This record gives sequence, C-alpha cells and structure tokens, in this order.
Amino acid sequence: MRISSSLVFQTGLNTINMQQSDLMHLYQQIGTGQKMVTPADDPLGASQAINLSQSQAQNARYADNRAVASQNLGTEEDALSSLTLLLQDVRTRLVEASNGTLSDADRATLSNVLKNARDSLMGIANTTDGNGQYLFSGSQGGTPAYGSAGNYQGDALQRNIQADQTRQIAGGDVGSDVFQRAQPGTRAYVSYADGGNGGTAVLGQPAVTDNTQGNASANYSFSVNFTTPTTYEVVVTDVTGATTPTSPLSRTFTAGQTTLDLGYGTTVQISGSPASGDQFDVKPLQHEDVNLFETFDSVIAALNTPAGGDDQATASLRNVLNTAMQRMATSYDNVLTVRASVGARMNELSALDNTGAQRNLGYASALSGIEDLDYYEATTQLSLRKMALEGAGLAFQTIQGLSLFNRNQ
Repeated sequence: MRISSSLVFQTGLNTINMQQSDLMHLYQQIGTGQKMVTPADDPLGASQAINLSQSQAQNARYADNRAVASQNLGTEEDALSSLTLLLQDVRTRLVEASNGTLSDADRATLSNVLKNARDSLMGIANTTDGNGQYLFSGSQGGTPAYGSAGNYQGDALQRNIQADQTRQIAGGDVGSDVFQRAQPGTRAYVSYADGGNGGTAVLGQPAVTDNTQGNASANYSFSVNFTTPTTYEVVVTDVTGATTPTSPLSRTFTAGQTTLDLGYGTTVQISGSPASGDQFDVKPLQHEDVNLFETFDSVIAALNTPAGGDDQATASLRNVLNTAMQRMATSYDNVLTVRASVGARMNELSALDNTGAQRNLGYASALSGIEDLDYYEATTQLSLRKMALEGAGLAFQTIQGLSLFNRNQ
C-alpha cells in the first residue's frame, strides 16, 4: 500500500492531538475531582447521578420541613406547659372559692385573681410561632385564635407538614381541640343548675354507677325537674336529642338524701333542699363544648355576686363552682392528652431525622461512587498519557526526518 507524505504527517499530527486531548481530559478530572467532566464520559452514570442528586435534594427539603415542625411543636409544648401550670393553680383556687368561710370581699379578691388568670389564658391561646403565625388558629395563621369574648376565630384545619416522602405531621393543634374540648373518650358527666332555682339544693359529681343499665358509654343526657320538694321527674335524651321511651322517669326525694337516681345506672350527688320548680341538667362531657373561657367567665361572675347570709345565693354559687370544677377537670385532662400527642410527634420527627440522616449518607456514598475521581488511578493514567504524548512526539520527529535525498547516505 502506498502511503503519501501528507498522510504520514496528518496521522502524526492527529495522534499528538489525540494524546493532548486525553491528557487535557485527565487534567480536568484531577482539577475538579470529578470522574465525569461531561455526561458523554459515562451516560448511564450521569443519569444515575441526576436521580441521586434529586433524591438527596428532596431528602434535604424534608429535613428542613422537620426542623420547622420541630420548632412549631416545641413552641406549642412550651405554651401547653404554661397552660398546665395555669389550670393547676386555677383548680386550687376553685377549691378555695368553694370554702364556705370566705366573705364576699374575699371572693371578690379571688375573682380578680381569676381575671388575671383568664388574661394569661388568652395570651397562651394566641401564642405565635417564630414566623408570627398564630399557633392555634388552624390554617388561619394570620388571625388570632380567640377573640376577647373567648370565641374561637380560627378553623378546624390542621397545618400538616410533609416530614417525609409518605408522612405528613401536624405542626400544631387546632385551638378548639385544646381550649374547648373534653378529654377524648371520657365517660365523665357535668351537672348544671338553672339560674332561677329557688331552693338550696347543690348538685355534686354525676357518675355512671351501673354499666349494665344501658349507659356504659355515657351517651344519655338527663334533665331533672322537681315538681315538688319531695318528687322529681327525669327526662332522658340520647345523643341525637331524642327523648327515650321511658321518659319522664318519676322519682321520690327524701330530706337528707345524698344521691339522685337518674335512670340507666346513672346517679348524681346532691345536698341541701330543692324547691318546687328547681331544674338541673346532667350532660356527658364528651358531647359538650367545654370552652375554658366560658368556664372562667361563669366563675368570675359568680364570685362577684354577693352571697353572704343568703342560703339560696350560696347554693347557686356552689353549683356554679361545682360545674366549673367538673369542666376544668376534663379540660386539664384534655390538655395533658394534647401534650402527649405533641411529645409523640416530636419523637417521631426525631426518628425521621435519624432515618433521613442515614438515607443521606447512602445517597452521598452512591453519588461519590459514580462521580468522585479515583486519584490513584488518575495520576497513574496521567503518567501513562504523558509518556504516550512524548512517544507520539518522538515518533513524529523520526518520521519527519525521513527524506528520499538521504536514502543512499
């Protein structure tokens, strides 16, 4: 085969250029520390690296979301801790207020103490997070959770935060579930006395004393009406408000009697003497709107009403206090339940953080295996390419020195 001089020179030049290009590629790899300078170096590896980078970025976004959720839940935990201490103190004050030795002036002073406690309660209910959003307003973060009258102004939608690919965690709780809900699953009752009662009867704690009588789930409500000081009727309604077929139940009351039989295995404590026309209600707390602000307002108003020397007014005060203590007890238990839920969510976020950190290490390791340069291999290749370039140059010089005029020399 005949090889022209131009082909010889062009081949030598191409060889040198190719070796220089390979050498430059190695320089770029070593300079950047990356195995792939361009996707053409490893198309499959480049595609895998993109997928891993996206997963890594998504994992980092979830970590940021968990940090926000942890911050919000931490703020809520602080608020609920303050609320727990507040309710503990108020319950003690209510027991103190029911002490028959207090004068009207003493009760007025205690009323001022409870007013301050109500103001503190309002501050807790309208707690904001680090971004100025009201914590207990549901999705209405720009609106205070409670107005001055104690009315809830938010909504029932929890602000869920995407904490992981398949897990959303509530970053807070709805105010109505904290400040006006009975403890979930409670079977407790609350008693109410009509404000127009003329007797001295005081209702105590209702209870389901016989679960076999059809009210084991505490779903029935009872309305008691004293037709005479010695007889009373009980109207029983179910959760839908429908009157039961056995209503009204007729009962006899004897002076000194300490409990009233409401039917369906349910009783309520009583003391004092009822008058004709006195009315009382006994309702299951699980179906009641137990608004803490309304409870405070009723107690504050009752303590400001003079009752000294008036047996009927004293009985009315004690009924209000008993109702408030029953409502406050379930509110306190409900706050503890919410705090337990907050703690469980914070623990879950911590576990997800640990899982996310392990997942990130896996992504980083896999990405490193695809992208990171093996410097030992690269430096060896660099020496080899330099040697090849030098060889190509020497070969070109040798070919360049050939000449027909030197053939016979």
